Amino acid sequence: MNFSNCKENMGAIEKMLSYPLSVFFYLFFGLTLLIFHPLQWLGKNLGGSKTHRGVVNIMNLCLLRCLHILGARISYKNKHQLPKDHPLIIVSNHQSMFDIPLISWYLRKHKPKFISKIELGKGIPSISFNLRHGGHVLIDRKNAKQSIPALSKFGKFVSEHNFSGVIFPEGTRSRDGKPKEFATTGLKILFKNAPKALVVPVTINNSWKLLKFGNFPLGIGMHLTLEIQEPLSIDSMETNDLLETIEKRVLEKIRT
Repeated sequence: MNFSNCKENMGAIEKMLSYPLSVFFYLFFGLTLLIFHPLQWLGKNLGGSKTHRGVVNIMNLCLLRCLHILGARISYKNKHQLPKDHPLIIVSNHQSMFDIPLISWYLRKHKPKFISKIELGKGIPSISFNLRHGGHVLIDRKNAKQSIPALSKFGKFVSEHNFSGVIFPEGTRSRDGKPKEFATTGLKILFKNAPKALVVPVTINNSWKLLKFGNFPLGIGMHLTLEIQEPLSIDSMETNDLLETIEKRVLEKIRT
């Protein structure tokens, strides 16, 4: 048997195993979202934003634990001490929906707030509630009159409360791990409205492989990694040079 045939057989076996594992994953993933939806409501309305944030942190941990059903491993790498009392702008590549709990859980002490497309604000248990009530921002990418003021307000909000604003400059996720060109408008708006924030480049690897067959079945046995790159001050260089440096740091660690 040559190498090509062996690789095809291994792929067929993986896909066959992924069917039952995917069923179990979606069962527990869905139950997690359904259970934490009323828990978020209780946390928000009875305990306020801090309690709601604590509930969301536990939910994100549970969502990551669901990935273990698929045989996934998760690793974090960070050689840098990020300040907890200072606003951050987290700039990451985007490979799948699982990037959100990866960032949310690992950087939970920095209170990450996401920029999300407006369509996700309705219809998804737990996720939509959190996006609407958790300090995140929903933007209509086709409507500059809505998105630009919303991003400006979000940048000021992050800066005033020492939160972390998370942005995926690729806009849409990469379905094969190969990065897309960064769009810089959103970053420039955040820089202008949160000028004292530290910019933290982040690289995520292999989460796209969970969806390499599509939404069903899911990929199995993946090793997801999140790596924190050296932070940068917004005033450390000219804007265009800063944007180029951020993109380079994020992309040079991507393994395809």
